[in-house]
Amino acid sequence: MDKQIYPQPIQSVARPEPLARQSFNDADAAVKALRTIYERNTAFLRDAFNNLAKSGESGQRYRAFYPELGVTVSSYDHVDTRLAYGHMPSPGQYATTVTRPDLFEPYLAEQIRHIIRNHGVPVTISESETPIPIHFAFLEGSYVEASAADHIKRPLRDIFDVPDLNATDDHIANGTFEPAPGEPMPLAPFTAQRIDYSLHRLSHYTATSPRHFQNFVLFTNYQFYIDEFIVLARDLMARGGGGYSSFIEPGNIVTPAGQDQPEGDPSLVRMPQMPAYHLTKPGHGGITMVNIGVGPSNAKTITDHIAVLRPHAWLMLGHCAGLRNSQALGDYVLAHAYVREDHVLDDDLPVWVPIPALAEIQVALQEAVAEITGLAGYDLKRIMRTGTVATIDNRNWELRDQRGPVQRLSQSRAIALDMESATIAANGFRFRVPYGTLLCVSDKPLHGELKLPGMATDFYKRQVAQHLTIGMKALEKLSEMPIERLHSRKLRSFSETAFQ
Repeated sequence: MDKQIYPQPIQSVARPEPLARQSFNDADAAVKALRTIYERNTAFLRDAFNNLAKSGESGQRYRAFYPELGVTVSSYDHVDTRLAYGHMPSPGQYATTVTRPDLFEPYLAEQIRHIIRNHGVPVTISESETPIPIHFAFLEGSYVEASAADHIKRPLRDIFDVPDLNATDDHIANGTFEPAPGEPMPLAPFTAQRIDYSLHRLSHYTATSPRHFQNFVLFTNYQFYIDEFIVLARDLMARGGGGYSSFIEPGNIVTPAGQDQPEGDPSLVRMPQMPAYHLTKPGHGGITMVNIGVGPSNAKTITDHIAVLRPHAWLMLGHCAGLRNSQALGDYVLAHAYVREDHVLDDDLPVWVPIPALAEIQVALQEAVAEITGLAGYDLKRIMRTGTVATIDNRNWELRDQRGPVQRLSQSRAIALDMESATIAANGFRFRVPYGTLLCVSDKPLHGELKLPGMATDFYKRQVAQHLTIGMKALEKLSEMPIERLHSRKLRSFSETAFQ
């Protein structure tokens, strides 16, 4: 038997030349410095990987670091706290690692601008002590042949840093992060590696680039809504856009305003788990719609990842079981409270935490229902109820002993039941993303009122188009509000990050 020959031990660690820390009183200049560090360091890792893929051997380890944004506040001087973000709660050192400054440039510039204005101190830009995993160093859309990695004679983790799950968590957002002695306090709700993780997951789950996601998001649990959204969006593009710039479908297929849909079949050979569609506007001011499918697990998964993009609002539009005899099929339910029996967030957000209704969202949804249906005031009560929505993790709850679930639903005063809404609202609360829910009653299981096949088809034709139009109208209303008003202080805890 031939004796196995192992590579020579690694002798040194190669890294880019260290950069001196810089101070900035200008937000745009600070973001430019972040981009310089990020682009240089990721290029260093890509070049090292490509060279190794050709030679197959190296006696070195390669390492480069994320850029870091820091700020020091030395005074308790009172700042304007009417804004929910943009200020530090107490004197001290604050810092965050940064990734993809090209993608987050407007967001970073806005957050830095608030800090400089509110505290009158410069921000510092430097290299952090957090290595960039090789997996996150490749440019978006890059494709690495499996043979390239196979040609490298060592395990990849011997040569490069790989994603570290110990550094990829939600302790900051959950309010459970405790800095080590001498460690800066967090400046932003997510670290660079946590963001990179989600950006890669978004591409996987939705088959669209994270750069296409808009700041106003609709979630649905039925494909019928997506079909209607596609028809509406393509019609808008053909007629000039109606204020939107483009329509982007899974596979990153773009239809610019003023053009018909792309020639041929734009659909993918295999659709992703949660396909996303984007009606874009400049500054990401348009609407993204995602079919999350059925269940709280999907609802948590997709909102965990979209949250790192820091959207301005997300809404749930879907079907529900009506629980009151006074409701009719096709009626709307505007959630103002939630019974959380989804369980997927129990370890991150205890069930005793209330999920408050947000006034701006509630008003926008109610006004949109009134405008689209033509009903107002007392007449609006004919087709819409405001109340508690219960979310459960068992789709076949009807098959259990009815005394338990029905009693709990009655005691909670719930008027509707589904499997996603409370999860989306609770994750919005957890990640400080304004949230809301407008559901449509599609059946009434407690009263034996289920849709027959023909009734279902007619119901979907009648209600989906109207419901979707209401959701889009509500988001357009929210997009016209000042962002400072939309991001409510209700979502902020005792000690918050300065970044929104």
